[in-house]
Amino acid sequence: MDNGEKTFALIGAAGYIAPRHMESVANTGNQIVAALDPNDSVGIIDSYFPSARFFTEFERFDRHIDMLRRKQEPIDYLSVCSPNYLHDSHARFGLRSGADVICEKPIVLNPWNIDGLQEMERETGKRVFTILQLRHHESVLALKEKVQANASTKYDVDLTYITSRGRWYHTSWKGDESKSGGIATNIGVHFYDMLHFVFGDLQHSELHYRDHKTSCGYLEYQHARVRWCLSIDAQNLPDSAIQAGQRTFRNISIGENEFEFSGGFTDLHTKSYAAILNGDGYGLEDNRVAIETVANLRNLPITTNSSCAHPLLSKLTDD
Repeated sequence: MDNGEKTFALIGAAGYIAPRHMESVANTGNQIVAALDPNDSVGIIDSYFPSARFFTEFERFDRHIDMLRRKQEPIDYLSVCSPNYLHDSHARFGLRSGADVICEKPIVLNPWNIDGLQEMERETGKRVFTILQLRHHESVLALKEKVQANASTKYDVDLTYITSRGRWYHTSWKGDESKSGGIATNIGVHFYDMLHFVFGDLQHSELHYRDHKTSCGYLEYQHARVRWCLSIDAQNLPDSAIQAGQRTFRNISIGENEFEFSGGFTDLHTKSYAAILNGDGYGLEDNRVAIETVANLRNLPITTNSSCAHPLLSKLTDD
């Protein structure tokens, strides 16, 4: 192994997001030596690390990672791309194995899980990091600078994110709120983190609508009033998106202006990995506000007749 090259193990190799982690490990000049997934449709590994050991059973994966440790060849990092409800357990496994952990978002489902992982960090001397990729987006960083330069301004923001999903979604773990955290967590946690990162402390939260496909509400930050709506229902797509054959619609408007950040996403995971490897990654405490936000939204009562309702809410309630 080359000097300075780090070894990784990967949990969740067959999922949608795993290839971005494989690519990021390769792009930063490192190696995945072992991977785990109960599903064996993982041919993508051949494009990056064909020599990696692969396991479909956790027990055998655990034994292999322990064998590497006893041979004085321990993994340096464990990348976690498993279903949301397993992140906490798999991060703990990585720490107990003597590795630092890089975990997909949401890092955990509840804020008290952050406390437990921080205790394990102190016990093991290892760290848990996460992929808060929007914090590395150039447009987001430029917006943060603008907000900081106008500290007396409170912006009016509308956030709309509709990413159509078929019937499979509700059969999978993603459709089970106890496993995914629900719509606001599963597709929205990185947006809530971005809002906190750019606009400061969260001051107030309301929930205006929630079903198994859509969630809408209002968040007020130190420097912004945010009306938001997240959905996996294609029926909520605007006509312009439907006519263009698009199944995803993402829009953030700030005042009268649309915030453009549609491009620049392809290398954000690599940027996140590079920052972590350089000692500048985002850790557990950086995740706390976003995790508290989504955990709170799961339990908030519905606020009706709010003056801060998202424009899409009238369509949802009329239907």
